[in-house]
Parts: sequence; structure tokens; C-alpha cells
Amino acid sequence: MLKLKLSFLGVLITSVVTAKEYHDPIKKKPDKKPNILVILADDLGYGDVQCYNPGRGKIPTPNIDRLAAQGIRFTDAHSSSAVCSPSRYTLLTGRYHWRTRLQAGIVGVFGEPLISTGRLTIAGLARQNGYRTACIGKWHLGWDWPIDPALRPFLDVKNAGKNPDDEAPVATSEYLAAWRDVFSKPIANGPITRGFDSYFGTDVPNWPPYCFFENDRTIGIPTEFLPRENFKNNLLASRLGPAVKDWKLENILPTLGDRASDFVKKAIKNPEPFLLYLALTAPHTPLAVNEPWRGKSGLGTYADFVMETDAIVGRILDTLQKSGAAEHTLVIFTSDNGCTPIIGVAELEKKGHFPSGPFRGYKFDAWEGGHRIPFIVRWPGVAKPASICGQLVQQADLMATIADILDTKLPDNAGEDSFSLLPLFKGKDKLIRENCINCSTKGVPAIRSGSWKLILAPGSGGWSMGDTDQPIQLYNLADDPGETKNLAAGQPERVAKMKALLEKLITDGRSTPGEVQQNDVKVRRFPGH
Repeated sequence: MLKLKLSFLGVLITSVVTAKEYHDPIKKKPDKKPNILVILADDLGYGDVQCYNPGRGKIPTPNIDRLAAQGIRFTDAHSSSAVCSPSRYTLLTGRYHWRTRLQAGIVGVFGEPLISTGRLTIAGLARQNGYRTACIGKWHLGWDWPIDPALRPFLDVKNAGKNPDDEAPVATSEYLAAWRDVFSKPIANGPITRGFDSYFGTDVPNWPPYCFFENDRTIGIPTEFLPRENFKNNLLASRLGPAVKDWKLENILPTLGDRASDFVKKAIKNPEPFLLYLALTAPHTPLAVNEPWRGKSGLGTYADFVMETDAIVGRILDTLQKSGAAEHTLVIFTSDNGCTPIIGVAELEKKGHFPSGPFRGYKFDAWEGGHRIPFIVRWPGVAKPASICGQLVQQADLMATIADILDTKLPDNAGEDSFSLLPLFKGKDKLIRENCINCSTKGVPAIRSGSWKLILAPGSGGWSMGDTDQPIQLYNLADDPGETKNLAAGQPERVAKMKALLEKLITDGRSTPGEVQQNDVKVRRFPGH
């Protein structure tokens, strides 16, 4: 056990190097195409990263801070939604999720693919340009599961965690036969059909099936229900269902780190560049913290898990450095949405840690805390170390940015809401996008136009009601980043103008210049949809 502790601590200690030790910032831009590493944390709040929240953040994140010291830290960056699946869709496709069937919520348990066949992703774009592509980690964008309708009750067992002291159901011969029928087959229309050459992950770590996936198959056939001890206060697994024997939630994050490191080591031996989309499962639940990190923060289990997540990031960065690939790799670190309130944010705030930093709200909300996220870019020889950018950016912008880097023009039916951030990566301080749309878990849109923000609901659009006296909210984030002064009643002309802009962005099927495109469905309007 002592050796294990020292090993984990060694990852943290050896990871901390200064920007000066890392590279010469005046090196010329590499002639060859860069490797691209996108690290997506899960439910990591803006204020959970120390360099984003030095006054009100108490969780040490030395490895993510190191990344920021070696590159650009964006302070007005956003996910398209305050929850998981929709944000992932937008990041991978450069298109707002609300143009699809997912008008609210997330892809459900054993849900169908959200990214349509033929839709270009950042992985598909890279592969078209000679890249080796991989997805490691959480997918949560649906598959075509080979589930006969008659077998579905044997897979999706509801009401898990309601009575954690109860025993799990017994995996009878009927259950085992159903699981063999489903999980012995390929699972169609997953990551390897959406631009990725390979996939390894857990799909959704707190949902069944509890196992790893390799490409289009599960690794192993489930033979038991995940034991009830894994359902505690909704901070571990959250739905009962089939699991492979002796499945350990604590193994998920380290295994993803192992796979990512192995991929990098192998990929650099090939002549083609790589794109790795590393979708971490943390610090989202299950808060399955490994022994070296338990109690490490002094703030509670969630904070411990943030520290363990930071160590995994450090491990990947160290692999890049030791392999010699770091100088030729563009690294983008971000999070899919804000910190979830269910992990006990009130207690954290009492201890002086504010996961949303200076912003209002949390995951699920249309307020800033729901979708304003860390966004850090390191690109040796291009991105200036220790720099800060306050321009409005969106995770949708990855698609156009990668196309710009590869000197490739996107077709009109791809990246409809994506703007190239390449000028910002090169150090220019210029307006890239004039507006963006960020939604709550219920689909309530918050539209930005410059520093102005309009929310078409009386509250957060998530769990919090807020001020119900006024049906909509208007804030000027330039002087009110905490969204404390609702100016809607006094600015009817601005409200009308922003509503008209939202309607145009919906009906045009895009927010970038180009031919008008069709949305997949009729888009819900707010308020009074």
C-alpha cells in the first residue's frame, strides 16, 4: 500500500514543471500537422480549477494549472448545455445540440445514437486529413444496442439506489440468458462509426452495463447485478443493472489513464499525427476515489476526486513530455458543464471552496455556473505561455478551429455553429463570435450577444426557480457577472432584439456564414413552448 501511495504522489510531484522548463515560447510553428489531444473533464466546475479561482478555490490542481501556465487560459468559454450528452454532441460536431431531437435532458439508459450517420465530427475531419483517431473514456451519445424489446426489462432495472440497504436482485438464469444474448453481439453506431478508429471506455460510468467497452463490444459478459454497496447517496452508481464479475468503480479513472498513456506511446511511433479525445469520467459521480487520494483535500470526497482527476491529467501530460510528442501536440483541456450541486456544494462553500467561482448556479442551470467552463489551450511555438483570453468562445468552435489548422474548408452541412479560434491561439485579441447559445437541462436557452445575456425563463431552467416575478431575465455580464440584477423590465427593445436574433439562429439552421441548413426537428421555443 505504501508503494501505491508513493506512486500516485510521484505522478503529482514529477508533473509540476514551470513553463520556462517546458519550452521556448519563441520557437517557430511546427511545419507538420500537430497531434491533437482534447481532454474533457466531467462535471468539473469553473471554480474547481485553482488558477481560475485563486481567491475562492481551495482544491489544489497543480497539473491543470501547469497546463495553463504553458498556454492560454480562456475566461469566457462555454459548453452548449449545462448537462452532459448535449455538450458532447456540440463539442464533437460543431453544431448546437438543440438542432437535434435532444431538446432537453440527456441520452437515456441504452439510448439511441444522437450523432446521425454521416454527420462530420472532429475525429472524422482529422481522419480525412490523415490522422489516427481515438476516443477513450465516456461516450454517452448513444448506440444502436442489440436489444430485443422483450429483453429490455432484464437490462434497465429502475429505482436503483432508493433503498441502498436492500439486497440487489439475484441474477437468475433468465437475466443471464438475456445478458448473453445482448452483450455477445457487436453494438452498432458507436464511436468507431463516428470518425474514431478506436474506442475504449465505460460509456456512462454510473449506469449499466458496468463494464469496459473496446470498439463495438463489451469486454466480458455481465454475470451479476452491481452490488447495492455501490449505491450510496447517489454519489456512486445511480442505476441498478448488469455488471461483469468483481467490477470496481475505483478502477475506471486509473484505467482510462493507462489506456490514454499507452495510446500516446504507440501513436507517436507511427508516421501519421494523432487526435485523441480523452473524455474523463471524473469528477462526475461515481465519486470512487482511490486510496492515495482519500482525505487528501481535507474538503470532502468530491474535492479528493478533483485532485485525483488532476493527477490523471498530469500523467497524460508527462507521457507526452517523456515521449517527445509534447512539442508537436496541441492540448485542449475543458469540462462538459459546471459542477453538480448533488455533491454537497453548500458544505464546500462553508469551507471556503466555490465550485462555480464568482458565477451563479451549477450544473443543470442556464446561469453561468451551469455552462461557463475551464478552457485551456497549450500549443508550443504558437500559443503564448501564461496568457489569458477574455473573448467569448464555445466548445462548438473546435470543429472550425481544427479545419483552419489543417487548412481545410468545412462543407456547409458541417460545423454550422463553429468559429475558428486559431487567431486567438496565435495571440490575437479579436472578436471571434458575437453570440452564442447555452441551454439548461430543461432546454431553456440563454443567448449571449456581446456582454448581454438573455434567459427566456424566470429561473435557472434547471433545479432553481430564482426570481419568478419576471418571466425572463436580462443581465449585463460586463458589470454583473454574478447575474444579480435582472434588467429585462427596463430594456424591452434590447430584449426584443435578442429574441429576434435567437429566432434567426434557429431558422437559419446555423450561426456561421453559409447556406441555410435544416434542423433535425422543430426546435422548441421559450417561454411558453
